[in-house]
Amino acid sequence: MTLSLYAVYGASGYGREVMPLAREQLHRHGMSSTQLVFVDDRLEARSVNGHPVLSYAEFVQAEAGTRHAVLAIANSAVREKLTLRCAADGVQPWTVTAGNVVAMDDVVLGEGAVLSPFVTLTSNIRIGRHFHANIYSYVAHDCVIGDFVTFAPGVKCNGNVVIEDHAYIGTGAVIKQGKPGKPLVIGRGAVVGMGAVVTRDVPPGVTVVGNPAKPFLKG
Repeated sequence: MTLSLYAVYGASGYGREVMPLAREQLHRHGMSSTQLVFVDDRLEARSVNGHPVLSYAEFVQAEAGTRHAVLAIANSAVREKLTLRCAADGVQPWTVTAGNVVAMDDVVLGEGAVLSPFVTLTSNIRIGRHFHANIYSYVAHDCVIGDFVTFAPGVKCNGNVVIEDHAYIGTGAVIKQGKPGKPLVIGRGAVVGMGAVVTRDVPPGVTVVGNPAKPFLKG
């Protein structure tokens, strides 16, 4: 019987953080780490941290019953592009979660997510495809998060918040709780800077910084 092949797509810094989570997840499900590789077209090394590095072409041509990939790419636009590439070649999206992630009641998580250690998702949450939540981040009750959203480490997303597609929330940022029926909204493609405290809506495509968070004006 031909085994499935699993990949962490991207062997740079974030990919090397995701790989141990992927390996441990396979172990929890009784699978061998020999079924696990990196995929990276820009890296010359053929092995990283004990795992083979394949080009994308090598990955899709390798003998396997099925192929699965988690996209460890921080840039959300690139992540979306690679999602389409994988789908066209029959590579299935793979969700990787740390063993100590907490998910409470009525949490719906889209395909292809990465949930790092100590992430908490509380209750009545909807999260789209290919979400990245780095270490010690949380999403509180009644939040809706779009596709290809990225949380850097330590993001605090409080209740009744809507975060639209491709938004990036920086390390240690705090998003104030919205109200039932009137959520605080982070617009599509917006960027919340490191350590920012967001107390009001952020328009699409705008970068905000500071406490309270205000639009970043290039000098």
